[in-house]
Amino acid sequence: MRLVTYQKPGGTHRAGAFVDRDWTIVDLQMACTALTGAERPEFNSVLALVEAGEEALKVAAELVAAAPVAARVERDAVHLHAPIQPPPQMRDSSCFELHLQQCYQAARRAQAARTDDPEKTYREMDTSADDRAIATFRRQPIYYKCNRFSVVGADQPVLWPAYSKLLDFELELACYIGKKALNVSAANASDYIVGYTIYNDVSARDTQGREMPGRLGPAKGKDFDTGNVMGPCLVTCDEIDDVYNLEMIARVNGEEWGRGNTRDMHWKFEDVIAHISNSETLYPGEVLGSGTVGNGCGLEHSRYLKPNDVVELEIEKLGILRSQVVVPTPANAV
Repeated sequence: MRLVTYQKPGGTHRAGAFVDRDWTIVDLQMACTALTGAERPEFNSVLALVEAGEEALKVAAELVAAAPVAARVERDAVHLHAPIQPPPQMRDSSCFELHLQQCYQAARRAQAARTDDPEKTYREMDTSADDRAIATFRRQPIYYKCNRFSVVGADQPVLWPAYSKLLDFELELACYIGKKALNVSAANASDYIVGYTIYNDVSARDTQGREMPGRLGPAKGKDFDTGNVMGPCLVTCDEIDDVYNLEMIARVNGEEWGRGNTRDMHWKFEDVIAHISNSETLYPGEVLGSGTVGNGCGLEHSRYLKPNDVVELEIEKLGILRSQVVVPTPANAV
């Protein structure tokens, strides 16, 4: 299934699933009522459905397959939120080594460019801090906890944070936890994933650069309203043959800025789940980001977003997550 959370004008959040090549939504509660004559609480939201477990997901799939006319809603007539908004918890990992390497290189080149001899300065720069970060990355999965309340979907603008001049996107894959996971081995961790989505980890690079030397991880470089964009749907695991062989493409205003493939993940989601669940319970609906694919952000190319840019992040099998970056006004403020 391709699960979505949508809203009609003036209505409330509702759970559904894409059909007809994502042009139509089947409302799960409406389909349940049309086919059985009664509502079920697990169809009140995508989170409730995930929490209800495998049997509820099986029933939902049957409802979507039947797709009664009374439960069909046109995609263009509604507003898409993130599949689960907000999620119970959210962590973003770092799984692509190429992204780290290229970001560090780009940051050093930007610093060297402000000197009289940029090439000489770049060659002579101390890379020990970057080398230590790469060594840590190779030793174990690393991650930080995100602001789950800043999660938005495809139909909500990304609001440019007032304190930043350098805004960037990040093309990531994300997985959703399907059931409680505690002390799970990597070999069994795939059983705890219910599905996947596209994740745009919007980043204020200038702010991030100022605060990261504090060695506590990103804060205001990542934490601002609308900074975590997810969607357009949660694609359940049975829809994807090999999640570690998916093409990933980033475009800005229709121009391709970068691409990569999930096969390049140094750490798989199973590794991340095994690491995090060591003496810590993961709960249904929690989100784990993959970190940015190599070539999947502007920083790696020394390019940044401008107001009103349209970012399209595409992952094979998952669809396209499209967002417009706007400067906040009273009309579009959260």
